Amino acid sequence: MDVIMHSSSFLLPKLYQPVNKPVKNYALVVLNQHLPRFMPRLWDHANLRICADGGANHIFDEMYQITNDEDKKSTRNKYVPEIIEGDMDSIRPEVKLFYSSQVLLFALWFLHCLPSQGSKISDKSHNQETTDLHKCISRIHHCTPDDEKPNLCVLVTGALGGRFDHEAANINVLYLFSDMRIVLLSDDCLIRLLPRTHRHELYIESSVEGPHCGLFPVGAPSTSTTTTGLKWNLSESKMRFGSMISTSNIVQSEKVTVESDADLLWTISLRNLT
Repeated sequence: MDVIMHSSSFLLPKLYQPVNKPVKNYALVVLNQHLPRFMPRLWDHANLRICADGGANHIFDEMYQITNDEDKKSTRNKYVPEIIEGDMDSIRPEVKLFYSSQVLLFALWFLHCLPSQGSKISDKSHNQETTDLHKCISRIHHCTPDDEKPNLCVLVTGALGGRFDHEAANINVLYLFSDMRIVLLSDDCLIRLLPRTHRHELYIESSVEGPHCGLFPVGAPSTSTTTTGLKWNLSESKMRFGSMISTSNIVQSEKVTVESDADLLWTISLRNLT
């Protein structure tokens, strides 16, 4: 079985990256929730930044507070998303006007999908069948060349917390696009999907994540899951809702391995990043 390697090195400052990163490109999707305290790090790592509708309001309103920059205008000019996507029922008119008028430098592998000037405003108000996150991931999936997909990881902020139906919809996107690396982030934890088609190696960045973690199937039970690197490892264990799932586990190694006959969600706590 082929191996997929995972790392949360995107939570580290850009100067302190491991030599052998699992991916070389990041895309950042900002949902309509308050920004995490480590947002500047994610922004610096990303080659492409997309705001899902009202996510643009939070970049406009909050980035200067997170960066402690007294020059609000300078900060707003610095943090400009390449695309604003969604049904446009949340973004404020002045925010939409500001970003659409900015000059940007684009990620080369994404150039064919972007305008020559200003944030691309992609109004999908005609499509009420999918969430704004689904629309953003669909765009990234469509515009990323197939040979670049294994080298891309999509980071999603504002995906956890708030209304549970929104969280469930965001988790559903992981399953809908299981051929892509997508990480859902909050201030407190992250979630990623571990597809059953591969064996997984998770390289733990202990300075920024852990030790608490969880591993469980959603939608279909696992009849055999085996792990290493955890305090309470699984050995060909069965897991399903209504029975045993692995929560409140503890990472005890720099590398955690997971092999299962079902798609699993991996979650790990985040430390107080500054």
